[in-house]
Amino acid sequence: MGLLARIRKEWFIIGIVVVIISAKLQPSFGAKGGPLKPEYTITYISVAAIFFNSGLSLKTEELTSALLHVRLHLLVQCFTLLFFPLAIWLLLQILSLTSINPWLLKGLQTVGCMPPPVSSAVILTKAVGGNEAAAIFNSAFGSFLGIVVTPVLLLLFLGSSSSVPFSSIFSQLFMTVVVPLVLGQVCRSPMRECLDRRKPPFGAVSSAVLLLIIYTTFCDTFSSAKVELDHLSLLFISIIILSIQLSFMLLTFAVSTRKDLGFTPADTVAIMFCSTHKSLTLGIPMLKIVFEGYEHLSLISIPLLIYHPAQILLGSILVPSVRAWMTSRQKALKLTSLQPI
Repeated sequence: MGLLARIRKEWFIIGIVVVIISAKLQPSFGAKGGPLKPEYTITYISVAAIFFNSGLSLKTEELTSALLHVRLHLLVQCFTLLFFPLAIWLLLQILSLTSINPWLLKGLQTVGCMPPPVSSAVILTKAVGGNEAAAIFNSAFGSFLGIVVTPVLLLLFLGSSSSVPFSSIFSQLFMTVVVPLVLGQVCRSPMRECLDRRKPPFGAVSSAVLLLIIYTTFCDTFSSAKVELDHLSLLFISIIILSIQLSFMLLTFAVSTRKDLGFTPADTVAIMFCSTHKSLTLGIPMLKIVFEGYEHLSLISIPLLIYHPAQILLGSILVPSVRAWMTSRQKALKLTSLQPI
C-alpha cells in the first residue's frame, strides 16, 4: 500500500495527532472564550450535527430480521453497559494505588461507560463473515440505549462538574443528542432510497466534526498551566487498554461458545466485537456535555482516544484467525449434523 493510500485509510488517526499538536501550538484560538467560540459552536452546533448525522445514517429499517435474537442482544448489552463499567471500576480500585495519573484512570472509567460504536464492530463482523444483522442491531440499539444509560453511568461512577447541575446535563443531552437523532431518523424515512443509492460519507462527516471537538477540548487543556501529563502514565494506560480489550474478547468468546447457550459460530463473532468495542463518536460529545467546566476534560478523554484506534487495530489483526476458527467450526457442525444417529 502506497503512502497516499495509507494516509487516506488512516486519515482520522492522523487527524487526531494533527489537531492535538495544533491545540498545543495555539491553544487560545479554540479555548473557551476564543475566536472559535466553542461554548456555542461545539457544545451545541457540532454535537447536534454528529447526532443528526447518526440518525440519518442508522438503517433501523434493516434491524427487524435480527430483532428476535433476544438472548444474543441481552448478552451484548448487559456485557457492554453493566459488566464492562463494573469490571473497570473494580480494576481501578487496584490501579488507584499506583502512580498512574488519576485523571487518566477516571478516563478509563469513562471508556467502560460508553455504548458500542455504530460502525467498527459491524465492519469487523462483516470482514470475518459473522452475524452481520446481529452486529448492526446491537450497534444501533446500543447507541440509542447509550443516550440514556451512558450519562447515568458517568454520573454514577464519576459525578459531574459542580458548575453544571444534573437537570441541566439531561436537558442539554435531550436537545443536542436525542432531538437531532430523532430528526435524523425522521428525515431518513422519505430519503431512504436516495441515501442508499448515493451512499453519502456519513462516517467521514462525523469524524471531521469529531476532530473539531477534540481540538477544542485540548485547546482548553493547553491553555491551562495547571494540567500536566505524565508520559509514563500514558504508556501504562495504553498497555492496560490493550490488555482489557484482549481479555474481554477472550471472555466473551469463552461465554458465547458454551453449548448450553446455543449460539452459532457466526453469533460468537458478532458478540466478541459488539461487546468489547466502545464508541468514540458518541462518547466524546457526551463527555463534553457531562464534564463541561472540567479543566482536566482532555485528560479524561485520552483513554477513549486510545481505545478507539486500538480496538480497530486489534480487531483487524484478529480477523484472519477468527475467520479460520469460524469456518472450521461451521464445517465441524455441518459434518456432525450429517452423521447418522
